[in-house]
Amino acid sequence: MYTSEVIYQGELRCKATHLQSETVIFSDAPLDNQGKGECFSPTDLVATALGNCMLTIMGIEARKLKVNIDGTQILIKKHMGTMPRRIVKIDVNMKIPGQELNENQKASLINAGINCPVAKSLHPDLVQEISVNYY
Repeated sequence: MYTSEVIYQGELRCKATHLQSETVIFSDAPLDNQGKGECFSPTDLVATALGNCMLTIMGIEARKLKVNIDGTQILIKKHMGTMPRRIVKIDVNMKIPGQELNENQKASLINAGINCPVAKSLHPDLVQEISVNYY
């Protein structure tokens, strides 16, 4: 079974449908690459997928540890390079409600996040700069 269907809508916009759930997202070319920048760009989606994957895997780990990480936030900053145009770095700024977490739990959660499938699927030349703050 296919995962998604992507249809070019014209004007550098694509419509992607998740076939199992029928959820739809759109992407546009970014302003700095002839686009309107009205939606996520494809490279924005890649960078954002890293944050989503990290939080999902951390959520699974939190279940195992029987801790609550609801409200954990990740801010993503994507850095583009040229020659070739590609993502060269993704800054991941993580904010975790950690008052009730001990040091072993914190380490286990972070280890789970940085070893998520998307992180391990990205090219090793792509720098993943991770910062973690507890509140």
